[in-house]
Amino acid sequence: MARGPLRHFDWNLRSCGRHGHETYAPDEEALAQRLHASTPAGDAWRCLRCGDWVLGEPRHRGPADQAPIVLRGRALRDAFVLRFLALERALRGLLLVALAYGVWRFDGSRLALQKVFDSYLPTLRPLADRLGVDLQNAGPVHLIQRAFAASHSTLLLVALGVLAYGALELLEAVGLWLMKRWGEYVAVVGTAVFIPLEVYELVEKVTWLRIAAFALNVFAVVYILWTKRLFGVRGGRAAFDAERHSESLLEVERAAARGETAVAAR
Repeated sequence: MARGPLRHFDWNLRSCGRHGHETYAPDEEALAQRLHASTPAGDAWRCLRCGDWVLGEPRHRGPADQAPIVLRGRALRDAFVLRFLALERALRGLLLVALAYGVWRFDGSRLALQKVFDSYLPTLRPLADRLGVDLQNAGPVHLIQRAFAASHSTLLLVALGVLAYGALELLEAVGLWLMKRWGEYVAVVGTAVFIPLEVYELVEKVTWLRIAAFALNVFAVVYILWTKRLFGVRGGRAAFDAERHSESLLEVERAAARGETAVAAR
């Protein structure tokens, strides 16, 4: 049973409220009768997502095998979590691409930027001395000076590496948003590869930002791996598909109709 503030939250009604009910009229008569009802106000069809009866014509028609896949319950919650992770990956990817562009532009304008830096550093030193800041030995100043001293090939490799990382994050974002299985694999592998680096950074220096990033990435790997049954976990793809079919209202009604037909034939 769900606990906490979301224990009474209905993911099905939330989705139907945003996107409308998902009704379907199957060609199979026995199955159609289980999803259709005649009322004084007119025909009503059962929503495949929330299970409510909806007046009016069905949204779709056709064979039951061609019915749209309608996510329900836990599947909707999983979709919400995956798309939250997709937005986080997209934001991170865009920032990395912007950073790669900045490094590339910095390399092309290094001499001009160094002149500006050298001219402003002495101006800022009296203010830093009053504040008790050792500007000459400050971390950001050392980082900027090291960047000025780096070779063209080094900065180019840094820009390409950051760009590749940003592209990977954007690829993960697209796959997770579309809820594609390949995207889930890319997200798990791509995230897990960098977890040892995050552990090393935490050992070097603990900050709230690093802790939050590490916790989010570990959660993403474990959550996707477990709920999507990747790499054979919890039965793998076959068990995942069977779980989704068992939660489908259309599949439940079709199984019930088959059962009634089998009983009637005895």
